[in-house]
Amino acid sequence: MRFVCCFLAAIGCLAIPALGAEDWPQWRGANRDGKSEEPGLKLDWKSKPPQHLWTISGMGNGYASVSIANNRLYTTGNFPDGQAVVCIDLASQKPVWRTPVTSGPPQHDYAGSRSTPTIDGDRLYIVSSDGRICCLNTADGKVIWTRDFRQDFGGKLMSGWGFSESPLVDGDRVVCTPGGDAAAMVALDKLTGKEIWRTAVPYQGDRGKDGAGYSSIVISEGAKTKQYVQMVGHGLIGVRAEDGKLLWGYDKVANDIANIPTPLVKGDFIFASTGYQTGACLLRLTKTKEGVNAKEVYFLDPKTFQNHHGGMILDGDFIYAGHQHNKGIPICVHLPTGKVRWGGKARPPGEGSAGVTEVNDQLIFRYQDGTVALINANEKTYELLGTFKPEYQERESWAHPVVAGGKLYLREQDKLMCYQL
Repeated sequence: MRFVCCFLAAIGCLAIPALGAEDWPQWRGANRDGKSEEPGLKLDWKSKPPQHLWTISGMGNGYASVSIANNRLYTTGNFPDGQAVVCIDLASQKPVWRTPVTSGPPQHDYAGSRSTPTIDGDRLYIVSSDGRICCLNTADGKVIWTRDFRQDFGGKLMSGWGFSESPLVDGDRVVCTPGGDAAAMVALDKLTGKEIWRTAVPYQGDRGKDGAGYSSIVISEGAKTKQYVQMVGHGLIGVRAEDGKLLWGYDKVANDIANIPTPLVKGDFIFASTGYQTGACLLRLTKTKEGVNAKEVYFLDPKTFQNHHGGMILDGDFIYAGHQHNKGIPICVHLPTGKVRWGGKARPPGEGSAGVTEVNDQLIFRYQDGTVALINANEKTYELLGTFKPEYQERESWAHPVVAGGKLYLREQDKLMCYQL
């Protein structure tokens, strides 16, 4: 069933321009690494804090971050008529369209949207929190196709907080994680939604739970094999991109409540962490006759490093993130050795976990209490470059900060704030 509510009457059929450095087309940016692609943006919030430009309403209720492409902003939110995708024209700050993709607000704990739209030319893809992947036209919001995780793939979550994935577009396919016993991960034709392959993940360990986690897929070329790396209920998995074959699994980093942060990829290595007193790991991928083997290089106990749900940034050989469950204490960890270079103990600039985005070797931490902090991405020492409180804060500020076109965008439930950096 299609629901389309257009706020602007006339939308032209124009050629779709290529994405530029000022765009943020999907979860954690163009490369899913949490880094802004804009050159030359150097910040010092102690002498020049961000300038508030505008705040608008109409995002709906939820925790989803935003995507930006070709001067339009996209996000998802709950409205009385359902969970919807919202499109905003950034030049005028006016709504272009809003399309509900569910017949009512999904029911689960911490009600609201989670999925950040993935923009791919004239189409976008989201996963509703009740578990359906939807493809929409970016011009007018028309629904092109949908697939239901539970009905089509036996999908399920490891706990009851709503599907939170932002789907991955890779070439001619879109890849997502229903979490079903026979279809933990699936690849679909991005134009039609037709199934290309599905991956079963038989559970053989003693950690975690059945079902999808709350993470999003990243691509690895480790061991000279293209694979999709994801955190599911039972931990990390690597799935061969070509045919969906399960290559490896690792459950030590899983917990039985919620596995959330998106994994980090560097060459033949995968780094991952979860909260709930779990910890972190570094795996090395090697080629075998059967496919790929994932061997543990080290495991960090939760007192050394655990990331709750704010995500991690890899800059060279160093990981920057918030440490401790629901605390977001700034920390720097040396990837090759797992040694903490600084941080992890001092009082954080804000309260609760922090979503982290990097802009030219500077880190923007957005805390659950709304506090936004600027921290230098320097492996030698911790340096706080200023903090500010945004114009509006309603509840848990979990939507990750986005930087595009020299501006900082902060989603807070129904409101969207924009700051000049």
